[in-house]
Amino acid sequence: MPKTPDTDTLIPTARTFYAALAADNTKAWWDANRGTYDKTLKPGAQALLDDLTGPLGDLAGMPLKAKLFRPHRDVRFSKDKTPYNTHLHMMWEVQTGDRQNPVFFFGIDVDRTFVGVGVMGFEKDVLEDWRKLLDLDGPRMAGAMAQTEAAGFSLWEPELKRVPTPYPQDHPQARFLRMKGLVASREVAEGAAPLPDRLMQTYRDGMPVMSLLLSLV
Repeated sequence: MPKTPDTDTLIPTARTFYAALAADNTKAWWDANRGTYDKTLKPGAQALLDDLTGPLGDLAGMPLKAKLFRPHRDVRFSKDKTPYNTHLHMMWEVQTGDRQNPVFFFGIDVDRTFVGVGVMGFEKDVLEDWRKLLDLDGPRMAGAMAQTEAAGFSLWEPELKRVPTPYPQDHPQARFLRMKGLVASREVAEGAAPLPDRLMQTYRDGMPVMSLLLSLV
């Protein structure tokens, strides 16, 4: 029987691999070293996706669709033509069966490892509802986001410089009205516990924001 990939070595192995790739982001380097990706990183990431799909689905109360992002960059419209991503990113998309799907995500970069929940950019109708709910039920929504921040998460900064019309610039929820999406992220804690357990605890801490998004979409 094949050995189950060791998810607990995923972070240090990925950081070493991507640091070297960042120093020589070429097809020649990738071809010479892709065995680490094909035989260690990709199976380890897939094992982590499989391990957490069920528990995260239970946490969200809905089925999930897991995704490992491809190693190749889309350079068609970018000035940066380096061919490979220097990170390992994956996500679990909540299948709401309705409008926009929030996600749980996990990323290993060269210098940081993070988890998060959210929607990067609201679709037009979701954005309109987001603003209406902030106006009508702002304290509850702000409370959910404050609870998540108190658990060590950072919310992505608002994209807009001004509060959109027809809401006043001094609206009590001005900060959140200037957002066009909602993402909360946090560094992965070090510890002796297995990586899946540490990630699940972090996702539980981020559930106030995820629950808010699920009620919105």
